[in-house]
Amino acid sequence: MPSTHYRQHGRRSWRSDALVRHWRDRLGMQEYSPVADELVRNEQAGGDSGMFMKFHEFADRWNSQSLAKQFLLTGGLVSFAAMILVGSFVTNLIEAAVTRNSAATTALYVDSVIAPLLPDMQTNEMLGDTATRALDETLGQGALGDRLVSFKLWRRDGTILYSSDKSLVGKRFHPNENLQAALAGRMTAEFHGIGDDVGRITEQASGKPLLDIYNPILQPWSGKVVAVSEFSEIADQFQQSLDQARLHSWLAVALFTLAFFLALSVIVYRGSQTIDSQRQVLRQRVEELSTLLEQNRALHTRVQRASKRAAALNESYLRRIGADLHDGPAQLIALASLRLDGAALTDPANSGPAREHEIVTIKENLDEAMREIRRICKGMILPHIETAALPEILRMAVHAHQHHTGTTVDLFTSGASPQLSASARICIYRFVQEALNNSYRHAGGIGQRVTQTSQNGHIIIEVADRGPGFDPASVRPDGLGLAGLRERVESLGGRFIIESSQDGTKVTMSLEVDEMEPA
Repeated sequence: MPSTHYRQHGRRSWRSDALVRHWRDRLGMQEYSPVADELVRNEQAGGDSGMFMKFHEFADRWNSQSLAKQFLLTGGLVSFAAMILVGSFVTNLIEAAVTRNSAATTALYVDSVIAPLLPDMQTNEMLGDTATRALDETLGQGALGDRLVSFKLWRRDGTILYSSDKSLVGKRFHPNENLQAALAGRMTAEFHGIGDDVGRITEQASGKPLLDIYNPILQPWSGKVVAVSEFSEIADQFQQSLDQARLHSWLAVALFTLAFFLALSVIVYRGSQTIDSQRQVLRQRVEELSTLLEQNRALHTRVQRASKRAAALNESYLRRIGADLHDGPAQLIALASLRLDGAALTDPANSGPAREHEIVTIKENLDEAMREIRRICKGMILPHIETAALPEILRMAVHAHQHHTGTTVDLFTSGASPQLSASARICIYRFVQEALNNSYRHAGGIGQRVTQTSQNGHIIIEVADRGPGFDPASVRPDGLGLAGLRERVESLGGRFIIESSQDGTKVTMSLEVDEMEPA
């Protein structure tokens, strides 16, 4: 229907059909609907149909994956992003702590060396020549000379009181953030690795990692900041320590994240396996229930058909019994009744011998009617088979047939005798009785044979003869004989087979032993 609609409107395309099918399925529609068509037009008008289809294809593929795979993909990405964020945060904290500790140690050492060389910075705005030479000698030799690349002494107003670069002495600069923090009484430090832009030519030319330290100089008796010393230390060992700390922190975060992710993965995997197994079991149960439902429907249909057939058969049996009674005993009784009202008995002029002859004739008619009634009743009433075993039931059916027809029937039985339900006993007796009657009626009782065997949990009974045979397809489905037998056998879950040729006919029934066990 969508194809016809799009051809009518001149805008048929594979993408339109795909979108129509998608929205039709989502809306539970079996045929074309204007609602689905409107949704397709809205999506195409927005130019997002391709992206929409790709998104839903991706969603379908994603939903088809197991929970374990979904967690591995999603959890892996989230864990990796969390590891990067946490690792960066922890590394920055460790780097700041290591930098501050190293800077504090260096600043304490430098302060202990240069503090005795400085005048009272509260009262002296500039350094004298003596203090300058002392600083030059101290900073130019020994450990400080080897470790410090540059040194500056700042006054509170931003003027450089002393510098290893003499061209900067006396100049005034606007304090940067680190200098302002030091003037506020806080020591600050900043690490510059190899290749970093330091911003100063002298330090940049060293080609080594540097640790810039801004250390406030305090007045001893008041604790007031009177100046700030700024120096750049060569930080080879510090960089090694910092790199090692970074590596250890990243490894710790990575290992913890990996362990956490693996632990959750194991739990999710086990849960996913349980869910998948339960889903598989449920799918199998649904399939089994669907199969059982179909079987129940088929059985229900068969039961309904069998019930209708049983009702029809009962009516046919009643009609046949009525016909037999009408054509046999009823005619004889009617004849006897007419003779009772005849002149031979009612006319006083008739002699004694004539009356005696008429009475004898009436008695013969009534005796014949009684024999016909007994014969009909004998065919309707089963012998006492409630407690009989299978071989005994077969012998009773064969004996009754031989007595009634005067023919010979060969009986062969083999295998164990199972426990039978009452319905199974009746079915077996009626099967042998009706099959032998048909054999006598159509084959003249030639070569009649009854065989009982056991095979694969089934009881198999065959009734055969050597008559001329017939066409099994010609059996009327509404007949009383073979059709009734088939319905009776199949109602117990058995099988009924007719095989006929010019060499004879064989009728076979089989019942499962488990189905025949008494409740």
